[in-house]
Amino acid sequence: IVSGAVAERIKLGSFMVFSTVFIAFVYPVLGSWKWGGGWLDALGFYDFAGSTIVHSVGGWAALAGVLLLGARKGKYVDGKIRPIPGHSMPLATIGVFLLWLGWFGFNGGSVLSADAGLVSLTLVTTSLAAAAGAVGAMFTSWFTSKKPDLTMALNGVLAGLVGITAGADQMAMWSSILIGLIAGIIVVFSVYFFDKIKIDDPVGAISVHLTCGIWGTLAVGIFGAMAGAGQLAVQAIGVVAYGAAAFI
Repeated sequence: IVSGAVAERIKLGSFMVFSTVFIAFVYPVLGSWKWGGGWLDALGFYDFAGSTIVHSVGGWAALAGVLLLGARKGKYVDGKIRPIPGHSMPLATIGVFLLWLGWFGFNGGSVLSADAGLVSLTLVTTSLAAAAGAVGAMFTSWFTSKKPDLTMALNGVLAGLVGITAGADQMAMWSSILIGLIAGIIVVFSVYFFDKIKIDDPVGAISVHLTCGIWGTLAVGIFGAMAGAGQLAVQAIGVVAYGAAAFI
């Protein structure tokens, strides 16, 4: 998650030091708040496979890294945004398809059992959200920039996947599609927003993992099995707590 956001302007050795510290200390401590039976678990916070615990935690770290490193040379010149396109969109597309496939292990494996019904539900909600995210991002980019954008559609797939991750085990089919669709729309405007304020994120990692991770976590309180104002408030507390800790 972080590597995509800081790509092209960080030394490998520095990144390896950061990765070691972040994965050895930050992720386990913050993960224990929910998955280790910690204070957020006692509060009723729900995050099935990590929209917040995995994705937005990484997204907050990515944002901190980008703010410290600054933009790539040539990205923002004379107040204008200069796109620096990837060298191979077919390879980027294959990469996203690999992630989509891998997410079946990520979400499906988070059931932590071979329960056929629950695993099947999780796989279906995951795939529906990804597909809806692609559609939402494609049409949003088409509407805002007058032409469909492949990179936005690919980020829409990932946005849908991140969005559904918090509640993949308890969503109805229509809820999964709606969550993915909204995530796809959100990610486009998030990419535009971060570019506008000159936060250089080469692959949209912050928009995908942080912005849509927050949306997916809150969506549990809107569409989940325990949906309601109380659950939504608990989800929001979790979002704020993880954000404050991870960013610092």
